[in-house]
Amino acid sequence: MLNLGIIGTGTISHQFIEAAQLTQQYHLKAVYSRQLERAQNFLARYETKNLACYDDLKAFLASDFDILYLASPNALHYQHAKAALEAGKHLIVEKPAFSTPQELEAILKLAEEKSLYFFEAARNYHEDSLAVIKQFLADKTVVGANFSYIKYSSKMKDLLAGKMPNVFSDKFSGGALVDLGIYPIYAALKLFGKPKSVNYTASQLANSIDLNGNGNLIYPHFHIALRTGKNYDALNHAEIYTRDGTLILNHIQGISSAHFRRHDGSRKELTLPEMEHLMSAEAKHFADMLNHKNETLYQTWLEDARSASQILYQMRQSAGIVFEADNK
Repeated sequence: MLNLGIIGTGTISHQFIEAAQLTQQYHLKAVYSRQLERAQNFLARYETKNLACYDDLKAFLASDFDILYLASPNALHYQHAKAALEAGKHLIVEKPAFSTPQELEAILKLAEEKSLYFFEAARNYHEDSLAVIKQFLADKTVVGANFSYIKYSSKMKDLLAGKMPNVFSDKFSGGALVDLGIYPIYAALKLFGKPKSVNYTASQLANSIDLNGNGNLIYPHFHIALRTGKNYDALNHAEIYTRDGTLILNHIQGISSAHFRRHDGSRKELTLPEMEHLMSAEAKHFADMLNHKNETLYQTWLEDARSASQILYQMRQSAGIVFEADNK
């Protein structure tokens, strides 16, 4: 059983705890927030026996847990992750793990020095459905794809009222690409590997942060069109085009259905594994890695995390999206 600590008191942290508990491999131990009352309110829905709240980061990291789930604002991930590794904790960092490839490399170096594990919580990368889809495509010639993740943000109301939510802030490394566009990127990495080049154009705020955008992941014999956005809603199905027909997925994450439509109009349904919870596969995979240590698979995860970070950075550069972290 892995003792679990949490930084970040938003909805995503509750979702990860739910998924972790379903695996029966984690035990919630401690929560940190800069405001103690917020940590206490966060824990109110859980059995409070042997659970601890902290507003002192050093005391929190010195407490008795094995692995940290980190879901603070994007720009704070690096300092929190560094402190956690120095305190001897394994890391699960919510996507996007870090603002720049340089931050990621520093954390990976420190994790290796400390003999600790780092995982980026890109949940769709770990979905069992993607493994089935990859196997289905193994004997197909892919000629293109269209991957989207577009969802109207709950923070748009604040933005339109003249406020600056973290998700749209250059200070906090926000924007549609890093928040939602990362899902198509991770799906592409899992199915097709690293592209040879990328580009991105976007509708941007005055601070350069993107509200929505279109990009391309360019492979030697095909390219993937990527669409993402946080200021409108759209259907988020994905299509993968082959010489024999089109594979249509109901979404790029939380994939629950897929069918292949051949050029003659006939149709084949893929049988996909049922998903207990959107985040249960990643939670299980991380626990299994810590318990059974498959070094080859772990290195694959790290290389794909590196690729995702580099792709996000290159796409931001292409669009002129600048974070404060870029200048550090």
